[in-house]
Amino acid sequence: MAAPTLTSEKNGLRMGVFTALALVVYTGVAALAGFLGQLEAGTLDIVLLAGGVVFAIRRLKKACGDRMTYFGGFSTGIITAMVASALLGVFFWLLGGISQAAISQIEARDLFGSDLGVLISGLGIILLGTMTGVITSLVAMQYFKSTEHQAMGEMEKV
Repeated sequence: MAAPTLTSEKNGLRMGVFTALALVVYTGVAALAGFLGQLEAGTLDIVLLAGGVVFAIRRLKKACGDRMTYFGGFSTGIITAMVASALLGVFFWLLGGISQAAISQIEARDLFGSDLGVLISGLGIILLGTMTGVITSLVAMQYFKSTEHQAMGEMEKV
């Protein structure tokens, strides 16, 4: 029987769920403790998400050895961020339905002064998390890329 291989999709999904669990626990504690509206609370969310993306790429690199493709590592980071951000957004929507006091801590207003709803805030969480994952994956892949990776200019000379 062939040994199962770790794909970037499976790895991204699994690590995305684990990252989402850490984010949900942290966001729940922050909401209960009353500091969800602080700037530092959101910054720690981004740090947790970036850490999950880096660990996902590192896990794939360890499983593939030095044969990990650049796109494989990049895509596992993006999938991790998308899954974690989507699950955190869903948790935020549920939190908004359960506890209006928690959501009132982080009231946001648009340019014209009207309150933004929980739906728009949850979509913002998903968008911010996904874009953070894309940027983190690009940066992390500079460190985790394989030693035989060649730039396009070097490949054209051959």
